[in-house]
Amino acid sequence: MTVAMILLPLFVEVALTFFLLFALGSQRGRVLSANGVGPEAALDRNAWPDRPRQFANAFSNQFELPVLFYVLTALALVTRKADLVFVVLAWVFVLSRIVHAGIHITTNTVRLRFPAYAVGVFALLIMWVLFALAILLNL
Repeated sequence: MTVAMILLPLFVEVALTFFLLFALGSQRGRVLSANGVGPEAALDRNAWPDRPRQFANAFSNQFELPVLFYVLTALALVTRKADLVFVVLAWVFVLSRIVHAGIHITTNTVRLRFPAYAVGVFALLIMWVLFALAILLNL
């Protein structure tokens, strides 16, 4: 696997994070322009209306599971343990994060959002197990 093939899913995940950050800024900017939030919003995320909170939650989620993905990708790259299975699972993880974020900022239906989250969790778990086995068993 080339370095580009290994890192492309990571770059897409980073792009998703920045997209959500800028979208969050836009959502909050609209509310601020309309005087739709008071000074308590500086200290209380719940003071914001629902729509900006959806974006804030989606953005915050990018600093939970994806952190394990970033670490694993760096480790797999350095140890040369990233193979085709790793890259395919990385894409499954990233695509699940995109779907999860998309649901988060649109319908925000937990019944739909959870399966996308679960797919990402299992893809990442499998990636970590395969990586650990490759390191520990010198595969």
